Amino acid sequence: MRVLVTGASGLLGRAVAAEILAAGHHVRTFQRRPSRVAGVEDYLGSVTDPAVLAVAAAGMDAIVHLAAKVSLAGDPADFQRVNVEGTRNIIEVTRTISATRDDGIARLVYVSSPSVAHSGSSIVGNDARAADPAHVRGDYAITKAEAELLALEANSDALRVVAVRPHLVWGPGDTQLVERIVERARAGRLPLLGAGAALIDTIYIDNAASGILAALDRIDAVHGNSYVLTNGEPRPIAELLAGMCGAAGVAAPAWSVPAVLARAAGSAIEAAWRIRPGTDEPPMTRFLAEQLSTAHWFDQRRTRADLQWTPAVSLDEGFARLGAYYAQPNDRS
Repeated sequence: MRVLVTGASGLLGRAVAAEILAAGHHVRTFQRRPSRVAGVEDYLGSVTDPAVLAVAAAGMDAIVHLAAKVSLAGDPADFQRVNVEGTRNIIEVTRTISATRDDGIARLVYVSSPSVAHSGSSIVGNDARAADPAHVRGDYAITKAEAELLALEANSDALRVVAVRPHLVWGPGDTQLVERIVERARAGRLPLLGAGAALIDTIYIDNAASGILAALDRIDAVHGNSYVLTNGEPRPIAELLAGMCGAAGVAAPAWSVPAVLARAAGSAIEAAWRIRPGTDEPPMTRFLAEQLSTAHWFDQRRTRADLQWTPAVSLDEGFARLGAYYAQPNDRS
């Protein structure tokens, strides 16, 4: 297939573009800055610009849509413009692909997030519940939920859509999760919330990319569905933080804050951030406090059976690879 991958300048987007290319497909990427993925066609632009997006999508058979505004805070209008209206633009260009293909079929893999169905309570062995923008936390989750619903509503025999929700993607080069954890731990600003015993699912970057490729390969059989992707190895949050910190050679968090206090502080910081935003992510939000203090792990049986996929890299192997990455700082790029 000829596949357009949006958002390929980020960690997951680059990995997905490389994975699809390695599988023998022709890959074109579309994002605001170069993807740095060898062997792909790079088109630059924003999913908020329908005309430029249409040029990038011309001649494609399928789209894997990862581009999104990912942040704990920010102008709600920016989340709406990129995550919802950008996805609406993706749907329209995918319809155009369908209309121009001889077989009349186009395919769209929408890369979502488990946060679209997380209202703050524990998730213990759930499958992918329906996206619920009315009850989820934060502008990112709300707009991703709205976008997932838009994408799945567009599903048909001619425009085949599947939604995949990788959960807490991490690996070498990760600036969104691992680097922030390591920096805060190094500065002594990373507490455990409560006892750090909540079981959390994550997914190593290579597994997330292979799972998204599996969704593309299997889309004719599974379109119309949502799937959560994880390693299937839930660990206590304290153990996960210790593994990431240990790989980077910094001490794991050794002090704790009551979860209820962290949630209250997160709500207060969010309110202050709206009035006077900082230059970086807020140190705590209510959503983040809930993520770090409640269990959220998922039943992977349907995902693995339907997508005919299993993760190849265990968490322990992932930590070893992360350690090798931090041991060679001059090789980072």
